[in-house]
Amino acid sequence: MGVYLVQFLSGLASASALFLAASGLSIIFGVTRVVNFAHGSFYMLGAYFGYSLVHRLGGGAIGFWVALLLASVAVGLVGLLVETVILRRLYKAPELFQLIATFGVILIVQDAVFWAWGAENLLGPRAPGLTGIVRIFDVPMPLYELALIAIGPLVLLALWMLFNRTRWGILVRAATEDREMVGALGVNQSLLFTGVFVLGSMLAGLGGAVQLPKGDANLLMDFGILAEVFVVTVVGGMGSILGAFLAAVLISELNTFGILVWPNGTLVLMFILMAVILVIRPTGLLGRPETIGHKTETGASQVVLPAGPHYKIFVALVLAALLLAPLAVDSFILVLVTDILVLALFATSLHFLMSTGGLVSFGHAAFYGGGAYAAALLVTYAATPFELALLLAPLGGGLLALVVGWFCVRLSGVYFAMLTLAFAQVAWSIVFQWSEVTNGDDGLLGIWPAAWASGTVVFYYVALAVAAAGIFLIRRVVFAPFGYGLRATRDSMLRAAAIGIDIKRQQLAAFVFAGAMAGLAGGLFAFSKGSVFPDEMSIPRSFDALLMVLLGGLQSLSGPVVGAAAFTWLHDELISFEYWRLLVGLAIVALVLLFPQGLGGAARHHLGRHLKLEASPGTLQGTAPGKEQQA
Repeated sequence: MGVYLVQFLSGLASASALFLAASGLSIIFGVTRVVNFAHGSFYMLGAYFGYSLVHRLGGGAIGFWVALLLASVAVGLVGLLVETVILRRLYKAPELFQLIATFGVILIVQDAVFWAWGAENLLGPRAPGLTGIVRIFDVPMPLYELALIAIGPLVLLALWMLFNRTRWGILVRAATEDREMVGALGVNQSLLFTGVFVLGSMLAGLGGAVQLPKGDANLLMDFGILAEVFVVTVVGGMGSILGAFLAAVLISELNTFGILVWPNGTLVLMFILMAVILVIRPTGLLGRPETIGHKTETGASQVVLPAGPHYKIFVALVLAALLLAPLAVDSFILVLVTDILVLALFATSLHFLMSTGGLVSFGHAAFYGGGAYAAALLVTYAATPFELALLLAPLGGGLLALVVGWFCVRLSGVYFAMLTLAFAQVAWSIVFQWSEVTNGDDGLLGIWPAAWASGTVVFYYVALAVAAAGIFLIRRVVFAPFGYGLRATRDSMLRAAAIGIDIKRQQLAAFVFAGAMAGLAGGLFAFSKGSVFPDEMSIPRSFDALLMVLLGGLQSLSGPVVGAAAFTWLHDELISFEYWRLLVGLAIVALVLLFPQGLGGAARHHLGRHLKLEASPGTLQGTAPGKEQQA
């Protein structure tokens, strides 16, 4: 009895620290609509600032708690800098560009912390006066964890008082309901957004600081907490503080007791819980549906036009250059271009889902990895020929997308995106832990193409043919009747339903098609590297695809190809530097600020003045001049 009670109390202590970080993210999203990936970085900074300030101030219990509060304030100042310098310039851009900007902030903060504190883990100081234990039914319980249990409800009460008893809090609540109306009433939205972002950052910093006596400060804290914070925020309901508290308790207790029942399920328990809750209650425990008419993360809808004559000439020249490349470059460059071709197909499949379908997926790597593992397993266990295994790779990605999409298309907006993330994490856990079949973290090795395609040059041509065919097929689908119907569901579900379009079936078909194309890219990747590892299904790989799409531009059908080339080039050129994350992060932020339409969109904007990159709007029935999406 005592053991279970102490474990329950330990779960409550973990829930308090988790709630501090998650409440900040929920507040930020509720008002600014920013999906802040840098929230984990603020959590990590809180731990590092707390470590330094505790050692600087000292002074017993008072000095310790003052140091933790000052650490929270310091993180708030960092949040102020991020909001005013970066995010304030992007509030009018599609919401996903803000997400990518915060991803750049993650990389910048990682190397900044590495430069300031080094790579070693910093053991957290003990809390003066709370270093002992108490015995509950003869089972020891740390005093500090009891203090943590009290901190969570106290912060919840303080936030309730702030949002219900102050004018600023009432404005924040009003902005959560309808921020456009708040602006129409004369409220300075810039100051309101800044205040909310600073408050959310301070809460994340406080969450990291209060965790110090339980562990250490390390460079993995940002990504380590990020997934949990997002799960808590989504399960509780985006923008709901009380929902975040309830979800933090639920998830912390699930992790605490789940290890007793299912030791191998600790990696995915919270994601399974999130998937179940979102399927049953699509807006989370206490969340509200998104405002009707609110434009989703992909930005304004655009009419797609086929390529114009000048664009076709440009594509022909690029293909000719790629065909002749082996005559002019060495094998290293050919391997690099092969990687770009694989990633271009992967990114184009996600771009189709986001741009044409208006569906934002945070877990698209599940289908990329699904295709890779389908090909690898066929080769390993069935001795399947290279050609057949590559042709069946889309089947692996497509079938997985069919299962995942059947649940996900019931949702929309950020809840749809987070449910795809949950299923992707479950898929990653399966291939990571099912070592008898997938060989676990050691991966599947020896997945090489047939002898005739094993040479660098020959496989380059295979990759070029497959990637070009896949991208061309996706483009054809965009201009097929199915593509027009899909865009109708994206632009107005009510109108699409009124004219007889089955919205969920249309979205599910798009999801499966995009998953199959990602699976084809994954199969190509498996044979290009000769191996497959669980990392190909991981969350960072999904974010890579998202980054490539947004760097290239959502409003450009050629954007993902440009984004894949830019992403691969940046990574290859900068990874040799000691602080390569800092450089990549700065480059990402600069590109987002300078080219909010993406590199492809910016190129079209400037070149389109002089070249005919699109067909005339009048050549397509139902198109409207002035709303073209570039080729």
